[in-house]
Amino acid sequence: MTALPGSRRPRPGAGRPPLATRTTPLSLRRLNRWQAEGLREDLADMYAESCAPTPGWEHRRRKDFLRRLTHDTWRPGFTMLTAQAPGQVGYAFGFPVARDGSWWSGFRGPLPQDLVQLTTSGRVFALSGTVVRPSERYHGLAEQLQEQLLADRRALLGVTLVDRPHRAAGPGPPLAEWTAADPDDLTHPARFR
Repeated sequence: MTALPGSRRPRPGAGRPPLATRTTPLSLRRLNRWQAEGLREDLADMYAESCAPTPGWEHRRRKDFLRRLTHDTWRPGFTMLTAQAPGQVGYAFGFPVARDGSWWSGFRGPLPQDLVQLTTSGRVFALSGTVVRPSERYHGLAEQLQEQLLADRRALLGVTLVDRPHRAAGPGPPLAEWTAADPDDLTHPARFR
């Protein structure tokens, strides 16, 4: 998925209910790596709650999420944004893509020249995770969190890996198709279109 800060693309509406009107005020809070690490168990609980129930996989998914979160918090420029209404209802986190392009290693096919230039300029931000409580979906919260992260980081491009079954998670056509069998493993190669 790609996203430009401040741009609103129409959402694919197939099979989705219309956006609901929020009845409680929403506040956003930025967290650094230390604050995120302090909330890791709560974040993992919300992640597990937000995933479709798959009997027998809950423990593994939670463990994989905690491993990925810990790894990401130590990346330079890690940022997390949480949403409260009044309790925590969602969060998004990520990090700037390294200017040397090392984040793209493992992807199949040539990178588009525009992507290489944006990466070199330091204006690409990897949205590593976005989680919204099931009861808070269809309020546009995930998009709001992602757009605010990109704006805060002055990123011109936001990228994330979305596996094929979850394509509806983001607006617009995918920049790349992820070929991973395990959606929690972000190291598998993707194919660019």
